[in-house]
Amino acid sequence: MGSDGKYNAAKLALELVKDGMVLGIGSGSTVEIFLNLLGKRLKKEEMEIYGVPTSYQSHFAAIRNGIKIVDLLEHSEPDLCIDGADQIDSKMNCIKGGGGAMTKEKIVACASKKVVIIVDESKLVEKLSMPVPVEVLPFAYGYVSKKLKELGAAEIRLRHGSGKVGAVITDNGNLIVDCDFGVIPDKNVERCEMEINSIPGIVENGIFPKKIIDDVLVGKS
Repeated sequence: MGSDGKYNAAKLALELVKDGMVLGIGSGSTVEIFLNLLGKRLKKEEMEIYGVPTSYQSHFAAIRNGIKIVDLLEHSEPDLCIDGADQIDSKMNCIKGGGGAMTKEKIVACASKKVVIIVDESKLVEKLSMPVPVEVLPFAYGYVSKKLKELGAAEIRLRHGSGKVGAVITDNGNLIVDCDFGVIPDKNVERCEMEINSIPGIVENGIFPKKIIDDVLVGKS
């Protein structure tokens, strides 16, 4: 069911893309489906699309599908950002960063004229509740862990991945800690994002408040 939903959301997002656009390209499985569909459309309609990718995954997928890679130096305000999410509440607040790319994703989202999140229905919740991914400078890990607990994180886990010994290292060369703040009421989402980012040593966190998001496209099976 999930993959059908992802496909349907990606297909709907395809209608927003116009020839000559600069796209902010998020990360994740739904975005990869979107890029594969866009690649077919580019060949069929002989369109030209430029992309600012937010991870190695989306960079490689964009190249594979005929999108011309640019950066924010050349195009500081992409026309449209297409990204996925790990959880979305009823007010369109999101948690992202399951794939570890939330820092670049947030920069590109904030830079873009319009931000559209594409998900299947399994990502919808009434209130955000999953652990919040936080990107941390390795030097600051001990201090940051202490301050996050003081902020109210019941559990802090240094992220490890399969296929690599030790901690996951982001594309930016940093660590990721997943912080369990429990259920985050929608009125506290923006405050929580700002309080986490106010700790020295934290690069960015995975809370994307509704003020960043313009639209959410939800695909059902």
